[in-house]
Amino acid sequence: MTDCSYYSLGDVTLQSGERLADARLGYKTYGTLNKSGDNAVLLPTFYTGTHVRNEGFFGPGRALDPERHFIVSINLFGNGISTSPSNAHPDCAGHRFPLVTFFDNVACQHRLLTEGLGVERLALVTGWSMGGCQSYQWASQYSDMVRAAVPFCGSARTSPHNRVFLEGVKAALLADAEFADGRYTRPPERGLRAFGRVYAGWAFSQTFFREGLFRQLGFDTYEELLLDWEEDHLNWDANDLLAMLHTWQCGDISANDRYGGDFERALGAITARLITIPCSDDLYFPPEDNALEVRHIRAGEMRVHHSPWGHCSASPGNDAGFQRLLDQCINEVLEQTS
Repeated sequence: MTDCSYYSLGDVTLQSGERLADARLGYKTYGTLNKSGDNAVLLPTFYTGTHVRNEGFFGPGRALDPERHFIVSINLFGNGISTSPSNAHPDCAGHRFPLVTFFDNVACQHRLLTEGLGVERLALVTGWSMGGCQSYQWASQYSDMVRAAVPFCGSARTSPHNRVFLEGVKAALLADAEFADGRYTRPPERGLRAFGRVYAGWAFSQTFFREGLFRQLGFDTYEELLLDWEEDHLNWDANDLLAMLHTWQCGDISANDRYGGDFERALGAITARLITIPCSDDLYFPPEDNALEVRHIRAGEMRVHHSPWGHCSASPGNDAGFQRLLDQCINEVLEQTS
């Protein structure tokens, strides 16, 4: 994909001690950084998302508008645009790709913003799913730089149940003999199709399927929706999917030297005005997890969006009610911290 810029990081030493050789971040900016430098907004990407998909969260007349804000959309390591198994230096390509945590992603994003783009503070960091997880990570890891955060359908720490869900989709992919422990010479099609089919059952809620809401997406039956998810995942490199999945599974804002695994202390260090938006029927990131988190965030609040669309209520174009709530919350935190 050429519709973005790249920032070279050189060799990056990761939390694990491993080296990510010749690393780079793919990103795109929208709008202009103002003279006072106080209008920068960061949008990290989500699982199987790119900066292009993030464009559905802002626009003319929206709470985030390039006419008023300098929006920076940064691609997650592993998504096929930033350094990933499919495009990495031979030393860490394919099955050799090391574990890259949210901490690693955010540390590299910090370099891009401060060294590459001259951004010294963020008016807001926001994002969906893994983008929401990175929003929490940013607010804790660089608490002095983030004024406001609106993570949606994400969490500050990946829950045990969430990790179990991810183990299920991973197992579906690895069961394909063509995967060959990541050393495949052609795409493991059966595994990728199974991965997508299992994933679809978690992306929406039980009510979504019971009430046939898939028809609003243009599918006559749920089987048609499953086939669409299969086809979509055939477009992804299997090792890229696993690299992002491992990042997600290890999500924990306290898993670093600064906090030493003390989750409550990591949450308490967040000084940003934060509103987290879970969906009532999200099977990955249920509101109960966010409720436990905001107790320890001094300026934190949770606002639940009630929708049978589950995790995909936040996907641009699916649920107009979610978009209204998201814009409302973003407007509110920006006004309170300006």
